[in-house]
Amino acid sequence: MAANPPARHPQAPASGAALPSHYDRCFGCGVDHPAGLGIELFAGEGVSVTGRYRVAETQQGAPGIAHGGILAAVMDELLGSLNWLLMAPAVTYRLETVFRRPVPVAAELFLAARVVSVTGATVHSEGEGRLDGPDGPVAVRAVGEFRQVPAEHFRRHGRPQDVASATGRPPWRDGPVTRGSFGPPVPE
Repeated sequence: MAANPPARHPQAPASGAALPSHYDRCFGCGVDHPAGLGIELFAGEGVSVTGRYRVAETQQGAPGIAHGGILAAVMDELLGSLNWLLMAPAVTYRLETVFRRPVPVAAELFLAARVVSVTGATVHSEGEGRLDGPDGPVAVRAVGEFRQVPAEHFRRHGRPQDVASATGRPPWRDGPVTRGSFGPPVPE
């Protein structure tokens, strides 16, 4: 199947708009997650996003340096947020992260990502995090593939009590934005 050039959905958040959380308790973007990453992400031009992330004291691996797994999670969240611009829920299928330089605790990463192509239900994307500003040295790069899935995927595979309490916006939820808008769990 040939790759198609990406197209921004007409109902996607406007360029410059803050991207909302798809789930309040998401580790990456959830505002109600007590140990979450606290990433700030914004819609860019076309099918791109920008953002910022500050390394917390609790997120170090080596003394004074961000844990590589945390940085991989930041990149996963960054690339996954691109799906807001396609207005299609998707899950991570493949993520390759390259660590170019250490990221100190309390440092701020300036993030940027774009959709490269869409092949069938697979979204191909790339992104990077830079130190000292949007034009600073690259600290981490990632490429990823995300598979578009229907909201049914989360009802079928998610823990029922979490699915039932989820809030969000279409297309991540069926119907209006209300608590439990995922509907009842689907039996296996």
